[in-house]
Amino acid sequence: MSTSGMGRSAPVRGTRQRSPEAAIEGWGWGSIGVNVALGLLNLSIAVASGSIAVAAETLHNLVDLMASVAVLVGLKISQRRSESFPYGLYKVENVIAVGMAGLIFFTGFEITQQALFAHQRPTTVDPWMLVGVMLSAVIPLGFSHFELRAGRAANSPSLVADAQEYRTHVFSSGVVLLSLIGHILGLSLDRPAALLVVFFIARTGWGLLKDGMRVLLDASLDAATLAKVRRVVEDDPATVQIKTLTGRNSGRYRFLEAEVTLRKDDLKKAHAVSQRIEQAIRAEVPYVERVLIHYEPTGSIHRRDAFPLAHPDGSLSEHFGEAPYFALVTLRSADSAVEKHEVVENPHRKVPKAKGIRVAEWLVSQKVDRVVLKEDLQGKGPEYVFGAAGVEMILTEAETVSLALEDLSPKPGTRGSEEGHEQPA
Repeated sequence: MSTSGMGRSAPVRGTRQRSPEAAIEGWGWGSIGVNVALGLLNLSIAVASGSIAVAAETLHNLVDLMASVAVLVGLKISQRRSESFPYGLYKVENVIAVGMAGLIFFTGFEITQQALFAHQRPTTVDPWMLVGVMLSAVIPLGFSHFELRAGRAANSPSLVADAQEYRTHVFSSGVVLLSLIGHILGLSLDRPAALLVVFFIARTGWGLLKDGMRVLLDASLDAATLAKVRRVVEDDPATVQIKTLTGRNSGRYRFLEAEVTLRKDDLKKAHAVSQRIEQAIRAEVPYVERVLIHYEPTGSIHRRDAFPLAHPDGSLSEHFGEAPYFALVTLRSADSAVEKHEVVENPHRKVPKAKGIRVAEWLVSQKVDRVVLKEDLQGKGPEYVFGAAGVEMILTEAETVSLALEDLSPKPGTRGSEEGHEQPA
């Protein structure tokens, strides 16, 4: 059986909180505005100075403007769904990120070409040009700081890519500034400085290309996110075993799939547990678009029983929460043969309040399947803890663990005995 959920929580009616999509779109428009301003600034400096380096930086601005428009278009398209794309177009953002990596490589190529082969022409440098070039470095640096923070908070690959592209702008503007200062001092620094910046540009482009392609090729979610999801699933009291757990990114959203064995034989209750697990995952992991949980009832070849003890020698306690020890016994389901027997101290015996509930939760964390006890817990807190986890409670009149196990073992010729024995007439 399986259950799935999808969609993102909607804002509470009546609030003015801005949706994540609207916030990201706002950054897209802001990026376009910044690139238009930088392009006009560098174009005016290039025309007035005649500098090849400034002309190359103007070309860099033009490439960035095209990228910013592409980011905005990508953000718009990625929110759409249709019959042809029932899972959404979220990966458009990753396509944009890969495309921007290509633009970054192209920018590096242009700077390299200018540094190695461009003909040096007479250049005029005025103080206002130096101030303009410094502004063309400071503005993208400040904008990229806030855009990168917003992109990471929204888990938006296209915004992160755009912000990282602005970082390359800071280096390229630094090259322009050095070249203009070099002209004033009579030094030629354009070529070596430009080649140094190309290294940083190529490193940024490779990072974007690698991350974008991982998502487009459906690579697994990062190990930290999967570990967090695994912990959430394992913490649910009804979880017996996680058989498989996989996840992938699509744009800034995450898709998860798990195959889980639950301590529930009733399918309706198992479905409720799977929904509870899904809600817990969404509370811990942001931007989860869909959770698909395949669940099945326990069919283990082993069973784990717990017995409250009055003494480590195996004598059963009349009390549950105040029992000083517990015996945890692992048996083969087929013939109830004991494979492991351990006696542990009750870690919550001295707790002043809610002692029984704490002990029940502890036993659930130990993945016990049955609790055999002399005290009737009907209507008490531990009963609800065990009920939610699918742990069976069995009352016994036996005085020791061995006698209780003997009473609970299937007898030859009765239902539940080994296959091949017939029930007596």
